[in-house]
Amino acid sequence: MNFQYVIIFLFSFGFCFLVSCAEFPYFNQSLKDDGSLSFLVIGDWGRNGLYNQSELAFQMGEIGEKLKIDFVISSGDNFYEDGLNGVNDPAFQHSFTNIYKAPSLQKTWYNVLGNHDYRGDVEAQLSPILREKDKRWFCLRSYVLHAEIVDFFFIDTTPFVDDYFTNPKEHTYDWRGVLPKDKYLNDLLKDLDLALSKSIAKWKMVIGHHTIKSAGHHGIITELAQQLVPILEEHDVDFYINGHDHCLQRIGSIDSKLEFLTSGGGSKAWRGDLKGWNPAELKFYYDGQGFISIELNQKEVEFVYYDVFGNVLHKFSVSNDSCVSSQ
Repeated sequence: MNFQYVIIFLFSFGFCFLVSCAEFPYFNQSLKDDGSLSFLVIGDWGRNGLYNQSELAFQMGEIGEKLKIDFVISSGDNFYEDGLNGVNDPAFQHSFTNIYKAPSLQKTWYNVLGNHDYRGDVEAQLSPILREKDKRWFCLRSYVLHAEIVDFFFIDTTPFVDDYFTNPKEHTYDWRGVLPKDKYLNDLLKDLDLALSKSIAKWKMVIGHHTIKSAGHHGIITELAQQLVPILEEHDVDFYINGHDHCLQRIGSIDSKLEFLTSGGGSKAWRGDLKGWNPAELKFYYDGQGFISIELNQKEVEFVYYDVFGNVLHKFSVSNDSCVSSQ
C-alpha cells in the first residue's frame, strides 16, 4: 500500500491525520464509561455459513449482547478457500454480512490477513470499498489500535512464511505490496519495535494470523519464533493472539510472561489434530469450533473460551502480578 493510498484510506474511515509510510497507522478505540473494554476474537471463519459458522455466529451474538462488546477481532483467513476475487465478490456478503447479523455484532471488525486471504485479491480486502458495503469492515496489513489502557498491534504474518514463496504448491499468492520480501519484513519488524517502544499502555496484545507456539496442526512457525518473539519479549508484550490452527488453545511461557492464544475455530475444525507439548506450558486445547471473549480494565484481563453451543470451555484472568486459571 503506497503513501497516497494510506491517506485516502484513513480519510475514508473518518481519520484526518497523516501517518508516515514508514510507521504503522494508529487508530483510537474508546473505553466504556467505567474504563473497561470487551470484545470477541474469532478466526478462520469465512465459509458461507458452513461447518457451523452460522451456529457459531449465533452464539457470538448472544455473548456479545451479554458483554456489550465494543468490537470484534478477526485473526485472519477471513474468506475460504482463496480469499476474495475482488471488491464485488459475493463471498463478502455470504460469509460476512449475512452471517454475523446479530445486533451486538454490528460493531467494527478489526481484521488481519491470513494465508488463505493472500491466495485471492489482497487489495480487495484492504479496499475502503468494502467498508462502503459494510461499515463494520476494517482491514489493513499492519496497524495499531490504541484504547488508553491497552494497545493492539495487528501484524501481517503471511509474508514471514518462506514456504509460501518457495513451495506454493498449486496455490497462487498475491504478493503485491510485499515484494521485495526482505525489505517488507525488515520494515515491518522495525516499525513494530518502534510502535511497542512508544506504547505506555498497561496491556499490550499482538494479533497475527499464524501460530508461534501451537500444539495443533501447524505447530511452531519457525520464522515468527525467531524474528518476532524476541521483539515481543523485549517490550513485555502480554499476549500474542492468532488463528491458523483450527482450534482453541492457550500456551504459556516458562521463561517470560508472554502467552500464546489461538482462536482459529470460526468454522471448519480439525478433530484429533494434536501434537505433544510441554504440559508446563499447555494450559488448554480444544479441537473444535469456538471463539474467545476478552474483558479488561486497568487491573485485570479475563479470557473466556466458548464452544459452538455457547458452553464455557476454559476461563482465566491475568492481573498485575498474578495469573489465575479456572475451567
